[in-house]
Amino acid sequence: MTRPNAIFLALISTVFAAPVFAGDDRLVRTDRFVTLAGGERLFVREVRPAERQQAVSAVLLIHGARVPSVASFDLAVPGGSIAAELAAEGHSVYLVDLRGYGASSRPHEMDALPGGGTPLMRTDEAVSDVAAAVEAVAEWSGDGKVSILGWATGGQWAAAFAARHSARVERLILYNSLYGASDRHPTLGRGSPLEAPDRPGSLNMAALGAYRLNTAESLFAAWDKSIPVPDKSEWRDPAVARAYADMALSSDPTSAERTPPSFRSPSGAMADSFELAFGRKQWSAEALTMPVLVIRSQYDFWSRPEDAAAIAREAPQASLVELPHATHFVHLDRSEAGRSAFLSAVTQFLDLAAR
Repeated sequence: MTRPNAIFLALISTVFAAPVFAGDDRLVRTDRFVTLAGGERLFVREVRPAERQQAVSAVLLIHGARVPSVASFDLAVPGGSIAAELAAEGHSVYLVDLRGYGASSRPHEMDALPGGGTPLMRTDEAVSDVAAAVEAVAEWSGDGKVSILGWATGGQWAAAFAARHSARVERLILYNSLYGASDRHPTLGRGSPLEAPDRPGSLNMAALGAYRLNTAESLFAAWDKSIPVPDKSEWRDPAVARAYADMALSSDPTSAERTPPSFRSPSGAMADSFELAFGRKQWSAEALTMPVLVIRSQYDFWSRPEDAAAIAREAPQASLVELPHATHFVHLDRSEAGRSAFLSAVTQFLDLAAR
């Protein structure tokens, strides 16, 4: 198989050093940029063991529709960094911001006022960015193949890439991701604000626009609703919640220019998810020839049981882990709320790559 789209790697090997997670001197962080053929840049953070032993494997983490990679996977508070915990297990872990997110280049349309334009960063563009990140990670790590974990929309993008470039993927983890296994969805499809009121089944372009604005408060509505106890702090550490919101806002240098503060995220992820909510698949699980781990939380509001079951059934080497009494954000919840079970499933699956 040919390698993914050719890119020009202009790597800044040590742009700046990030704080070590929770004071743990066993880990080192290095932030880099990958320069694409058109001059745009992708931000990639590496989290690795401080001792330069041979890593178990290289793992790329891909964020979801709104919150970029550091806020999603590498918060500097205890219980807030799966990147750190995977690195402590011996993996070289990489976090990428796709274009339009975090420290990566943003399309110029995102400098205009919100509310107009065509949704930015659809699946094909996301796949191109994932291909660039995989090429860079393979070069930095020396691994010919890279394992990928995608959360929610990140899983959709990761699977779309893996279906087209299976030879580049060692192992694939799809975590609370849509697939298109049903034409019904409680919040994203028929009758949702994403559907055009005068054209059933069609996307409401006017309502979506090129990008969205997200406040800190907007990050917790669905999360809080899915936590089945009145006191959310019993389920989710308030320090993790604060760090998640603060890091999401600080990922956009314009967030403080608006009241209340808000960060921008491209709308393409929502446009593609709308299509999947109607059962319009964008990739085939049958093309995922690498080992695949499908993880679904019982209280997930994004993916559906049918999605997880269909991927596990159709992919040739797939296994399914269902996390009882866990939320969409289980990797940021408390250990006893499913986080330990999630990490155990992920590490056991990734460790098989070294055997």
